[in-house]
Amino acid sequence: MSTTSTPASTQAVIARRIRQDVQSLHAYAIQDSAGMVKLDAMENPYSLPAELQAALGQRLGALALNRYPAGRVNDLRRALSDYVELPAGCDLMLGNGSDELISLLALACDRPAAAGEARPAILAPVPGFVMYAMSAALQGMDFIGVPLTSEFALDVPAMVQAIETRQPAIVYLAYPNNPTANLWDRADMVQIIAAAARAGSIVAVDEAYQPFSSHSWLDEIRARPQDHGHVLLMRTLSKFGLAGVRLGYMVGPAALVAEVDKVRPPYNVSVLNCECALFALEHQEVFAAQAREICAQRAILLEALGALDGIRAYPSDANMVLVRFEGEADRAQKVFEGLKARGILVKNISKMHPLLANCLRLTVGTVEENRAMLAALQETL
Repeated sequence: MSTTSTPASTQAVIARRIRQDVQSLHAYAIQDSAGMVKLDAMENPYSLPAELQAALGQRLGALALNRYPAGRVNDLRRALSDYVELPAGCDLMLGNGSDELISLLALACDRPAAAGEARPAILAPVPGFVMYAMSAALQGMDFIGVPLTSEFALDVPAMVQAIETRQPAIVYLAYPNNPTANLWDRADMVQIIAAAARAGSIVAVDEAYQPFSSHSWLDEIRARPQDHGHVLLMRTLSKFGLAGVRLGYMVGPAALVAEVDKVRPPYNVSVLNCECALFALEHQEVFAAQAREICAQRAILLEALGALDGIRAYPSDANMVLVRFEGEADRAQKVFEGLKARGILVKNISKMHPLLANCLRLTVGTVEENRAMLAALQETL
């Protein structure tokens, strides 16, 4: 934080009243994408067809914006429950994006430590989604990051040992993972979920990229409900195609969801969020077709990247591809800058974790966007 133009009184109140750990944090960074081909944030690159834009505009214009959200929220909960085929004994709660659900779960699980006990903890494999560690830090909980293997698989013995030793409040398993884009092995997931059950830990399976994935853990929950009484499953409509709407939802045992729901702010989901989400579910075939096209483009992109020298593109079950560049230690940064100079914005994650050295993350775009990125990449290389 710059203090060059900050009044002394403001500096004093920050120093006295803002938590020291918060002062030391960095805010979530969003890259300036003006005038760029934007392939940095795993967004669905397709907009609504013109006729659906007009229809949605009419519905939004008719909303009672002078009233708090009420029954329409329950309409959306029912629609989402039908959409996911909610398992028996489960319930569903809404969040302002899945980021809010991650924060609310940490808030609900932050119990005061008894004398001689360690602080409540959140555990996740790393590298992974940054908000798991961020939610722990903001809530004053410990974060335990268990490194993946060199091939980005779960290190099951290390995960199980960490769960048994630390007995975390929450274990996150992103399925598929961000930024590595891979699905965990089913047998590995089963072992870790069982270890969490023995430790009395909640498991949060984060399926943010489910529209592009070959498997959903919700199928496992339906097949073996007796093994998943401690498991919550999160999804978001951001990757569905509504990143600007900010709508996430969490599915799990009704009693457990009810406890987390107690810390949810009233009216956390606006009538605009609700109506957009309901509209999208009514036209889900449009978004499903977009997801199929993105998966087809992902296959083409992986094949093209695999043909380039000095690059390793990793398998993906999401709408992103992790790419490692051979060469000097700052090779990824140079490629990132070369792409940016040519109007292509991707995500440089090479400093996020040692396992990601020399890696960039590329969002799968449209045919035209992918071609432009590949051309710029070849020129840069």
